[in-house]
Amino acid sequence: MVVNLNATAAHTLLMIAIAVLAGSVDAQIEDGWDVAHATNYGSMNGSETMQGACGYGNLTEQGYGLETTALSTALFNGGLRCGACYEIMCRDSKWCLNSTKPITIHVTATNFCPPNYTQPTGNWCNPPLKHFDLSQPMFRKIAIYESGIVPVAYRRVYCSKHGGIRFEMKGNPYWILVLVYNVGGVGDVTNVKVKGSNTNWVQMTRSWGQNWVTGAPIVGQSVSFQVTTSDGRMVESINVAPATWKFNQTFEGNQFK
Repeated sequence: MVVNLNATAAHTLLMIAIAVLAGSVDAQIEDGWDVAHATNYGSMNGSETMQGACGYGNLTEQGYGLETTALSTALFNGGLRCGACYEIMCRDSKWCLNSTKPITIHVTATNFCPPNYTQPTGNWCNPPLKHFDLSQPMFRKIAIYESGIVPVAYRRVYCSKHGGIRFEMKGNPYWILVLVYNVGGVGDVTNVKVKGSNTNWVQMTRSWGQNWVTGAPIVGQSVSFQVTTSDGRMVESINVAPATWKFNQTFEGNQFK
């Protein structure tokens, strides 16, 4: 009886110790968090993070700055998650900064971390792994740089953007490619429609990343857009571009509240 009581007491103390060590991290993971790993790429100035598979250009000029991440195949979803925002924290590692009270960062998905199928193990961006390849400055906010890779907890969050949705007009008179960026709300655009002042609403096709294309004859007309995000919300920007708009110009529309 004494042995059984001591064993039970020891087990109880062990479980309490585990709970104390886990602290608020496990509590937060249960609150809508998921687990993944994170690495980093590029230098501290972030020049290597510019451009990328989402179609964005100069991330600093476009308002994303260095608060960005590339996503593995399992998260990137063929580019549909471009523009999505995530809250991330390092967990369960000696390499985490302030592991007793985790630091969280907020980043926007702007790039793709490609898989390497010739390296079936040790490549963290191979499916089905969920992985974030952060800009170096963001990685250093949550973990010690020399670690290389750390386990993280993450969750989707709303995107906090300054100003309205931006529409960059590219292409030629026969087809128009529109880069849609600086999107608030859930951030990831799933549908875009365009309307010239002399046309009805026309469905655009996602070309790649957040570049949307149409062959509708809207040159010389004022242009309106409908933007729908993955949560089903839609915002209209009426006559956002005047009839005198030119290619390579960017126009600012309404924003998700």
